[in-house]
Amino acid sequence: MKKFTWFIFSALFMVTVFGCDKNDEQINQKTGEFAYFTFGHFYGECGGEACVEIYRLDAAQLQEDTTDVYPNSSTPYDGSFIVLPQDKFELVKEIIEYFPEELYGETNNVLGIPDGGDWGGIYVEINYINDEARSGFWLLDQNSYNMPDVYNAFVARINEKIILINQ
Repeated sequence: MKKFTWFIFSALFMVTVFGCDKNDEQINQKTGEFAYFTFGHFYGECGGEACVEIYRLDAAQLQEDTTDVYPNSSTPYDGSFIVLPQDKFELVKEIIEYFPEELYGETNNVLGIPDGGDWGGIYVEINYINDEARSGFWLLDQNSYNMPDVYNAFVARINEKIILINQ
């Protein structure tokens, strides 16, 4: 009986020790992994469905928000997304490569005066698994005169992708 008890104890000990290490290792491997990128434009003095166009891109698909709610600066966009056809994904999948690293260092998540003169704003959000330093959301001005130059090409690229998606 002592051998059987010792065997059970040893087996439980090994499962616990090695099981925990494996789980911790799996969690650590996922830290910092890209989850999704949300982007779009918004116009306040506007009528119709095209006034707020928000999309979510991950490694495999492009989704479109169906709620079309004007984004705010206090919380990330909380939409309801549906998957778009794969050809739309192919048109925009490289947009993440143009994400300006400088955004990570911004102390404010509102840059310029988005939609301040009815010229609209851009919403961007990037999310990494367990990496808050590289995850965040920003509202960007579409008026290039109100923005640091480093972001203007990115804003233009987002607008180009929105046009491509809607063709």
